[in-house]
Amino acid sequence: MTSPAVALADPWPAPVATGPVDAVVSLPGSKSLTNRALVLAALADGPSVVRRALRSRDTLLMARALTGLGAAVDSSGDDWAVTPMPTATRPARRAPAEVDCGLAGTVMRFVPPVAGLVDGVVAFDGDPHMRNRPVGEVLTALTALGMRVDDGGRGSLPFTVAGEGRVPGGTVVIDASASSQFVSALLLAGARYDHGVDVRHDGKPIPSLPHIEMTIAMLRARGVEVDDTDANRWAVAPGPVAAHDETIEPDLSNAAPFLALAAVTGGSVTVRDWPVATTQPGDALRDLLAQMGCTVDRVDDGLRVTGPAGGHRDLLGLDADLHDVGELTPAIAAMCALASTPSHLRGIAHIRGHETDRLAALAAELGALGADVTEHPDGLSLRPAPLGGGVFHTYADHRMAHAGVIVGAAVPGVLVEDVATTSKTFPDFPGFWAALL
Repeated sequence: MTSPAVALADPWPAPVATGPVDAVVSLPGSKSLTNRALVLAALADGPSVVRRALRSRDTLLMARALTGLGAAVDSSGDDWAVTPMPTATRPARRAPAEVDCGLAGTVMRFVPPVAGLVDGVVAFDGDPHMRNRPVGEVLTALTALGMRVDDGGRGSLPFTVAGEGRVPGGTVVIDASASSQFVSALLLAGARYDHGVDVRHDGKPIPSLPHIEMTIAMLRARGVEVDDTDANRWAVAPGPVAAHDETIEPDLSNAAPFLALAAVTGGSVTVRDWPVATTQPGDALRDLLAQMGCTVDRVDDGLRVTGPAGGHRDLLGLDADLHDVGELTPAIAAMCALASTPSHLRGIAHIRGHETDRLAALAAELGALGADVTEHPDGLSLRPAPLGGGVFHTYADHRMAHAGVIVGAAVPGVLVEDVATTSKTFPDFPGFWAALL
C-alpha cells in the first residue's frame, strides 16, 4: 500500500485533507494487550494462542525476548502460538541470554521479573534513549523479592538479571508514580514466585491506572488470584497461570489520529470492532472527542466519530486531566492546537519519561508551526493561533508522529521527520494514512 514517495521521503510531506474525510478503518491489535498476553503465555502451564496479535517492532522484540528465556513464540501468522517456558522448579542451566528492549517500555519492565525464573544470566539493553527511561523501581523491587540484579547503581539500562530458576517473592513497596508499568511488571510474573507478590505503592498518584486494571483482568482470566480490594495495594497469590487463548482487541490509542481526522476535517470516521467493554485507556477518546464538539456514535461496524461542520475551525478546546490516559496526549494536543477555543491539558508530568519528554517535544514542535502553547510542569496550555508549515520532529516517538500528521491534515506544508517510527505500533502507518487522504 505504501508508495515509493511515502517510503523514501524524510522528512515526509504529511498529506493535506482537501475536504471532509469519510472513512471506515480496521486497526491493528493493541500493543499493550499483545505484550501482556505474550508474557502470560510464556508463564502458563500449557501452550496457548495469541489471536490477532499486533505485529510491530515492540511485539516482535517481546517475542524474541521470551524466546531467549526458553519459551517458543511462532509469530509467522496472524495468530501467534506460544509454548511456555519450562515449569520445573530448577530448569536446566541456560547459556547467557541477551534481551534487546529497543524502545519498548513493556519489554524493559515486564521481562526482568520473568528472567528471575530462568537459571542463568540475562543481559538487558536497548536503543540509546531507553537508558533515560525509568526502570530503577522495578529493579530495586526485584532485588527485594530475592533476585540478583546488577545495574551498576544506575537504575537504568543496561543491566543484568542472574536468574536462579525460582524467585522467593513476597511483599515489596515501590513508588510507581512514574509509570503504572512498574506495578504491572511485578503482577504479571508474581504467581510464579514461591510466595506470590504483594505490591504496595507509596508515592504520588499512579498514572494510567487502566493499564493496571488491564493486567489484573488478564491474570484473572487465567485463573490467577489477585486481591486489589485496598487502594494502592495488589496481591497476587502463588499458583499456576492457566493456558488461555487471547483474542487481541484493536489498539484504541492508535485510533486517536484516525478519529482526529474526522474532528479536524468535519468528516466521519468509523473504527471497526470497537469493543463494548474494554480496559484500554484509548476508550476515553469517546468522551474527550464529544467534549471537543464531535458526535460520537456506536454503530454496527464499531465506533463512528463525526467532526463539527466547520472542521477544526469549529472544534472546541479541551480542559482535561489526562493523568490516566497520558498516551493520548500527543494526538489530543495536536487537535487542541487547531481548535477554535483555548485548551488546558494537565496531570501528565509522567509523560516526560515516555519515548521522549513528550511535553517538551509537543511544546517545541507545535510552537515551531505557530501554535500558541505554554509548557507547564504537568501539562500544556494552548490558545487559538494560525499554524503554518515546517518540519515536525518526532524524537523517535510514534505518538509524536501521530501529532504531526494530524496537524498536517489541516495545515499545508507540514513535513514529519522519521514518520517510520510509527512502526512501533502500526506497520505501514504512512501508507495507510496517505490512502485515507
